[in-house]
Amino acid sequence: MQQFNKLVEISFIPLHLSISINEQELVKQCLAGEEKGYAMLYNKYAKPIYHAVFRVMGNIAESEDIVQEAFCTAFEQISKLKNQNNFEGWVKRIAINQAISTLRKKKMVFADESKLEAVADEEADLDEEFLFQCRVDEVKAAIQSLPDGYRTIVSLHLFEDMGQEEIGNLLGISHATVRSQYHRAKKKIFTVLKDKANYGT
Repeated sequence: MQQFNKLVEISFIPLHLSISINEQELVKQCLAGEEKGYAMLYNKYAKPIYHAVFRVMGNIAESEDIVQEAFCTAFEQISKLKNQNNFEGWVKRIAINQAISTLRKKKMVFADESKLEAVADEEADLDEEFLFQCRVDEVKAAIQSLPDGYRTIVSLHLFEDMGQEEIGNLLGISHATVRSQYHRAKKKIFTVLKDKANYGT
């Protein structure tokens, strides 16, 4: 869209100015076709939404493209936004859905629960104290090292606060598969962190 194509040219509006204007007012500016509204919303939310997408995708270039596409879609369909005070949540969901769609086109594989061994809750939750002792950047790096399927489920559950049933619906897999894959992903994260701690790297 023409207004969004100019975002790069006008997106240097100081961030504090966009924060000082409430979200509903910025959405109204967009509905009125005011370029300032598009730029301010983009400035305000592009970075956190990029981080959310990157946690799912694990690829910088693809994440940047998805964020751009998500904002384009959001701005083109902004008249459909029912809650004008929830633009961030709306565009983030668009971006996450696009990320999931991209991963599924790459044939992201989830093991069927019938082929997985049962995982005891106490086994899956072991070493929680060790996890809390690790630095945040180490935990994030361990998550990023996971295969696409594991990383996606962990990121959606931990960072986007999605329930396992919701994740299953989004990914087109069963709740049991989400649960099993999440527990196995946690074990892989612990293994990576422990190896790093043992070797002191």
